[in-house]
Amino acid sequence: MLLRLTGMSEGRENVERKIVNPAKWQDPLGFVQGHEVTGAQRVLYCAGQISVDPEGKTLHAGDYRGQMNRVLDNLEQVLKGAGFSAADLVRLNIYTTDLDGFFANRNILLERLVAAGGRYTSTLLGVARLARPDLLIEIEATAVK
Repeated sequence: MLLRLTGMSEGRENVERKIVNPAKWQDPLGFVQGHEVTGAQRVLYCAGQISVDPEGKTLHAGDYRGQMNRVLDNLEQVLKGAGFSAADLVRLNIYTTDLDGFFANRNILLERLVAAGGRYTSTLLGVARLARPDLLIEIEATAVK
């Protein structure tokens, strides 16, 4: 599938994203196997986003759904601050200390990122712990324009 991004901001008319999906099993899960991007003007590498407030205080300890929503809020703020949106995402790396919690709340990614036009590649990793012991999920991202 070839997505041609046109009619966007100046300098973006020649950006092409070719989605590489040799199979279709991942489509209902909201991600793709690969992106080939040509003509991009900008790349944004987002650090791992966690469930914290603007002062860095952890939010939603023990609440997977609350943490995932806050992580996505923080990711969207970083994207917006650089003039990007979920539609520009090409890569997510998801780290979690609770794989079952992720699968129980995966629909949040679909409802928020995919509904906003995100078609990203993704890696999910179960880890023993994150930077703070009360964190359950961290998401880092790459976006292109």
